[in-house]
Amino acid sequence: MREFEFIEWIRRQGRFDPDVVAVGPGDDCAVLNVGGEKLLMTTDQVLDGVHFSLAEHGAEAAGRKSAARSLSDIAAMAGLPVAMVATVAAPKGFSQADAEAIYLGLRTCGDEFGCPLVGGDLAAWGESPGPLQISVTILGKAGGIEPVLRSGAQVGNTICVTGKLGGAWATRRHLEFTPRIADARILAGQFAVSAMIDISDGLVGDLHHILNASNVGAELEDLAIPIHDDAAERKDPLEAALFDGEDYELLFTLPETEADRLMDSNPLGVGIGRIGTIVAGSGMTLLREGRREKLEPRGWEHET
Repeated sequence: MREFEFIEWIRRQGRFDPDVVAVGPGDDCAVLNVGGEKLLMTTDQVLDGVHFSLAEHGAEAAGRKSAARSLSDIAAMAGLPVAMVATVAAPKGFSQADAEAIYLGLRTCGDEFGCPLVGGDLAAWGESPGPLQISVTILGKAGGIEPVLRSGAQVGNTICVTGKLGGAWATRRHLEFTPRIADARILAGQFAVSAMIDISDGLVGDLHHILNASNVGAELEDLAIPIHDDAAERKDPLEAALFDGEDYELLFTLPETEADRLMDSNPLGVGIGRIGTIVAGSGMTLLREGRREKLEPRGWEHET
């Protein structure tokens, strides 16, 4: 099983009442019309040995990351988080102290964004214990700003990214990142952002999601990609910035004139990189040292 192929299969099965379900599977959040408000809902999970190491990073960091990942999905659609529920599947022999540390990680992260932990479930593996698994569902609301989807990129739009990319696994940055809730609200509230996603699977992998949803292509410029210092020691730092993932920055598109206005003012609390252009067709190319290279849409993907 390949993750994204399975998600696409699920999308084809969906039959929803459009008066209730504004956005179904396939974006960063589902969007539901509830009581005159657009309700955003997202769920994600983290696994010991895949998204963190319990032995190396500790239970509190695991709890915080699990909350922050789902908060980043809310940011990707410019939403406001409202409440969080979490489930934990603990390995056999898991201590009370570690369970409390997970709760503190979840709650501390949620409290930063006005998103209280309001419920959940706790279970333990049996005779054949599995790894620690934490799942977090976050409910959010549009809060007066139309949710930004992956499907709105237009030919001629500028492609931008917040922050710097690559090498997040080399440090604790993949555990301690700040979901870009406030920055996303500014972007969608003050500028004509046409599509947006958060970077969890890698710049190229997540841009591919936007291109597929929008039926367009993209050209990126090598020298414009903002490379994080964490990737400086890599054999190819640009490769790390393009494909590593776990950066949890915002990747978004908007008209060129809006990009000019954004770059001139930059009201965000983080730097912005103007990294390429949306073009007609499909796929991605990288302008590297004067040559065009095709970029295959690889990045992090769960496989079984």
